[in-house]
Amino acid sequence: MADEKQEKREKKPRKEKGEGGGAREAAPKVVSNTEAVAPRFMAKYAKEAVPALVKQFGYKNPNQVPRLEKVVINMGLGQAVTNPKIIDSAVEELRAITGQKPVVTRSKKAIASFKLRAGLPIGAMVTLRKGRMWEFLDRFISIALPRMRDFRGVSRRAFDGKGNYTLGLKEQIIFPEIDYDRIDVIKGLNISFVTTARTDEEGRALLQHMGMPFRAA
Repeated sequence: MADEKQEKREKKPRKEKGEGGGAREAAPKVVSNTEAVAPRFMAKYAKEAVPALVKQFGYKNPNQVPRLEKVVINMGLGQAVTNPKIIDSAVEELRAITGQKPVVTRSKKAIASFKLRAGLPIGAMVTLRKGRMWEFLDRFISIALPRMRDFRGVSRRAFDGKGNYTLGLKEQIIFPEIDYDRIDVIKGLNISFVTTARTDEEGRALLQHMGMPFRAA
């Protein structure tokens, strides 16, 4: 009989004092076995691009190694002057492509010949940093670019003299996130890759080591 009472005491859940002094059961500890996984291209930059850039340019300080700082995706929509609803579709498409809420851009000046008033919505843009930036770069190089018709690589010359690269696309439908059957208008967009490189040569090498398919000439 004594053994049965002892066994019941051992099985009884441990109590803790609550705010009112009463006893309450201790909350079970939740242990998560899942960990956040770093974007694939972030790891590629650290493991492949950085050593390759150090070897190519002979950097002595790790801070000298150029890195991707941000990616800016912009849709300029002149049609919005006569068709304001096109802004809404552009915002939704950019949100689908980037996974981030776009910002509507507005005209700064009034231009009478174009029937443009100051403050009129004329486009949408998104600025990506950190994880979303690397994820977008991965999908852009690995999936979107190969979907272009007769694709033979991107231009090597679209740098600004400071290591930043801007690429113009004629169609948003190269991104698999866009449902072709639901789009109203084919829209072009510009993508700017902003780097910490000091020269175009360094910026080009950074993007090339990340897999950007530049044309030979």
